[in-house]
Amino acid sequence: MNVRPISGASVGGRRGRRGWPVVIAGVVLMAATACGGGDSDSGSGGGKGKDSSAAQSKQSEAVVTISPKTGAGEVDTSGALKVTAGKGRLTEVEVKDDKGTTVAGSISGGGTSWTPSTHLAAATKYTVHAVAKDSAGRQAAEDSSFTTLTPKNTFLGYFTPEDGSTVGVGMPFSIRFTRGITKPGDVEKAIKIKTEPAVDVEGHWFGNDRLDFRPEKYWKSGTKVTVKLDLDGVEGRDGVYGKQTKTVKFTIGRNQVSVVDAKKHTMKVTQDGKVVKTIPVTTGKPGYDTWNGQMVMSEKLTVTRMNGDTVGYGGEYDIKDVPHAIRLTNSGTFLHGNYWGGDAFGNYNASHGCVGLRDVKGGYDSGVPAAWFFNHSMIGDVVVVKHSHDRTVDPDNGLNGWNMSWDKWKA
Repeated sequence: MNVRPISGASVGGRRGRRGWPVVIAGVVLMAATACGGGDSDSGSGGGKGKDSSAAQSKQSEAVVTISPKTGAGEVDTSGALKVTAGKGRLTEVEVKDDKGTTVAGSISGGGTSWTPSTHLAAATKYTVHAVAKDSAGRQAAEDSSFTTLTPKNTFLGYFTPEDGSTVGVGMPFSIRFTRGITKPGDVEKAIKIKTEPAVDVEGHWFGNDRLDFRPEKYWKSGTKVTVKLDLDGVEGRDGVYGKQTKTVKFTIGRNQVSVVDAKKHTMKVTQDGKVVKTIPVTTGKPGYDTWNGQMVMSEKLTVTRMNGDTVGYGGEYDIKDVPHAIRLTNSGTFLHGNYWGGDAFGNYNASHGCVGLRDVKGGYDSGVPAAWFFNHSMIGDVVVVKHSHDRTVDPDNGLNGWNMSWDKWKA
């Protein structure tokens, strides 16, 4: 997994910068009247009063109000920014951060208010320019600037797959958070997923620190997935804010699904629905049966150590050089090369729950079944186990959410 965390003063009663030319024009008009000769006003002063009233009538009656007030600091990243118009309707609202990026938002209430469509980033200065028109079409403008809060407590999301990777059709986008999330709706809203071709992708929470996204069925080969993490400034729990902004892109490779039949001791490897190879295997022996269900490859290791102590089988085995190991669950289920299994492959089940394929010590022979399968597999490929005497694997034990119905996933 790869993670990388991610002004102007108010013009008040002058009705904004766009109001100044109107006032100046009024002054010029008054001066011209005064210099035109005394005959026009008959010395009564009535003409001067009339011109002053005309100038005032050209001022917009609309009043623009921006919250928070200009110069405000430590502004909350959600719910604090709002622009309203009195005696008029908003026609333009532009909010930008200190990098010039525009904040999306919408005018509602018949033009009486504007709110952002997303949260703001933390520790960031924003400028606001808003324009409203009164019933006569006269404009009033207001400008403001403020700075959002600098959080004392933050969280990050560690995700898989990696940016730029090509993965199998079963690969979800899975993100784990460094702090438990108590405002899941706000966090999920800040994660946008776009696919080409388009497909409905939904998120599901496992506990309060893991969020997985997947489509209803396996991805279509060649699908391009873009994930935008806009977590900077999101309040995931009271007083704890995200500090991550990142775009992750990955591509779905060829369709490979391998079906292990624990009763027949075989694995049929299919690509695009066609069987390309049938491999003899051994699965979990009685009392150590392999999980049933759909399991997604989450890790590939050319060689690894397997110690029973790490999975609750203390003292039963400790093999320091297991070749061609592919992780299927967090709890320790692997599909791996086995050089000590004798004649078990294709004949009987002898493992402690893993799926074993014939291999050689040291893993040097590329012609053995384990090496062939390892070299023809990628992270995100699916292994389906059936006819084992154990139950179906839990959806959160690895990247195995496919074992949950679509209705439950969306719920």
